[in-house]
Amino acid sequence: MSEQSLKATVRDDLTDAIRQRDQVRSGTLRLALTAITNEEVSGTVARELSDDEVLKVLAKEAKKRKEAATAYADANRPELAAQEEAELAVLETYLPAQLSDEELADIVATAIAQTGATGMPQLGQVMKVAQGVVAGRADGGRVAAAAKQALSQG
Repeated sequence: MSEQSLKATVRDDLTDAIRQRDQVRSGTLRLALTAITNEEVSGTVARELSDDEVLKVLAKEAKKRKEAATAYADANRPELAAQEEAELAVLETYLPAQLSDEELADIVATAIAQTGATGMPQLGQVMKVAQGVVAGRADGGRVAAAAKQALSQG
């Protein structure tokens, strides 16, 4: 497999989805590429995003789909929730596998040990270390919840 950027992979997959007339996949990938492009031109200087930065954009897009699906389900709009979940499934194929609760708890425990944290005032330090290790494999809210739980027990 040739070494191509994640953005190029998404672009190639979009071309394939259009050829296969896969409307959900092509629409989702179009939106993802737009979000990536918007991120590249935001700020004072246009730049090419690294694969890690592209992953962050894709994770943010996936989070939006997850929240929208929940909101639609709560509003008793199953057809719209299903659409968001279908888009989420497409985006998740590009994201690293999500951590289990046990793996996340282990990472947080290691971060607490590294920082010497003893309670909630050190939550920020623990989060900084843990987020670096997690690197997109778990939602920030899950990391924070795990860190708060571990610190409150400690």
